[in-house]
Amino acid sequence: MFRILFLIPHPDDETVAAATFIRRLPPGAHRIFGLYLTSGVPLGEHLWWWQRSNLEARLALRREEARGAASALGIEPVGFSDWPSRGLKDHLDEAVAWIRSVLDGYAIDTIWVPAWKGGHQDHDVANFLAHQVADQRPVTEFAEYNLGGGVPRWHRFAEPNGEETIIALTPEEAAWKRGVLRLYRSERSGLRQVRYETESARPLPRYDYGRPPHAGLLSREKIYSFSRRFVRSRVDLEPAAEMHRKLSAYSGRHAAMARVPS
Repeated sequence: MFRILFLIPHPDDETVAAATFIRRLPPGAHRIFGLYLTSGVPLGEHLWWWQRSNLEARLALRREEARGAASALGIEPVGFSDWPSRGLKDHLDEAVAWIRSVLDGYAIDTIWVPAWKGGHQDHDVANFLAHQVADQRPVTEFAEYNLGGGVPRWHRFAEPNGEETIIALTPEEAAWKRGVLRLYRSERSGLRQVRYETESARPLPRYDYGRPPHAGLLSREKIYSFSRRFVRSRVDLEPAAEMHRKLSAYSGRHAAMARVPS
C-alpha cells in the first residue's frame, strides 16, 4: 500500500489542488493522509469586523468542512493545526518537526503539497516546509493559481520545466469536484473563482525561497496593494518580500547549523 502525506495549508487546498488526481488513483493501492497546517481562519483582528464575534464557531465549521471533504476524497486526517491562516511562517521549526514525526509514524512514501507560486503565503510556506524534508521523501507539488506572465492562471505552473503532468477533467469529474468544494460552504465566495478544466503536478524543483516564484507581479503583491487601502480586511497584510526574507534566513540558519561539527 503506497502512502501519501498531503501537506494542506488550509482546509480546501486538498480539493482545489488535487481532487481529480486523487480520484484517479488506482483503487485500493494508496492511502492518503492529510496534515492540515493551519486552521484556515485568520486571527480575529484580521477578520472583517462582523466576523469577529463568532471566531470559535468559524474555526469549528472549517474543521467540520475539512472532515467532510476528506471523507469525500478518501483522505485520512492525521492532524489539525490551530495556527491561524497567514501564521504558518511563524512556526517553521514546529511545523518541520511535526511533519517529520508524521513521515516516520505513518511510514509515508511520498509528500504532496501546493506549488511555490506567489499566491497565498501559507501555500508557499507549506511548499518550503516540504523542501525541508525532501531529502527524506520525494515531493510532488500541485499548481493552484498564480499571476505568471501577468495573467491569472489556474492549475498551470508559472514557469513550466517540462516535468509537469497535466490532466484534463471530464465534465463528470468537474461536476464531482464542484460538489466536493461546495462542502466548504464557509468559503463559497472565495471558491467561486476556481477553474475546473485541468489539474497539474510535477516533482518539486530546487527553489530559491529567498526570491519570488516568478517574474512580474505576484498574486500576493496584488492583494497586498489592495489591503493597503483596506487595512481591516481579511486579505494579506505583509509584503511578499518580507516572507521571502524569513524563509531565506531560516534556510541559512539551518545550513550553518548542519556545518557545525558535532
